[in-house]
Amino acid sequence: MTDQQQTGQTLRIEDNRSERKYTIGIQLCRILWAFGKVVFRLVPRPLYAPRRVLLRMFGAKIGAQVNIANTATIYFPWNLEIGDWSSIGEHAYIYNLGKITVGEKATISQRAHLCAGSHDYTDPALPLLTPPIHIGAQAWICADAFVGPNVTVGEGAVVGACAVVFKDVESWSIVAGNPARFVKIREMKGSQ
Repeated sequence: MTDQQQTGQTLRIEDNRSERKYTIGIQLCRILWAFGKVVFRLVPRPLYAPRRVLLRMFGAKIGAQVNIANTATIYFPWNLEIGDWSSIGEHAYIYNLGKITVGEKATISQRAHLCAGSHDYTDPALPLLTPPIHIGAQAWICADAFVGPNVTVGEGAVVGACAVVFKDVESWSIVAGNPARFVKIREMKGSQ
């Protein structure tokens, strides 16, 4: 006898797939963005301004002098807000079913993954959840790091390469590992 037979529990995937997760308006935006992101990728690497304009056309709030690599994936531009002088690196994955906010002068490095979407695993229909992510000003999400839903990375914090973060990260702290753990306080050279 399997565990499933013993507990009498089973997933209801058909309920999940039949549930309307997005309004007609959002569905239309998704279709239009499918074409928009082709243009986004075709804009050569050093031409950041046209990508900023394109993302703003799709509802993103993009600050001044923001650099976003043309290989980055922005899932829903209308759920992205990024402050002045910030950057998103090569092949970063911004899975923003929920809102993702990135403060000014923050860096999302290459292949980092910000995941603002999940499912309620306690419900047999696995309904979609879209909790936000907030990345503070001057924070750095290093290469290949993963930041999960409903996480706040504080101002000036560093999430080390390949770290996996499911809990809030305190301001000016450095975390690393899987799961991410506190390493030390970030101190800037020349600061008092």
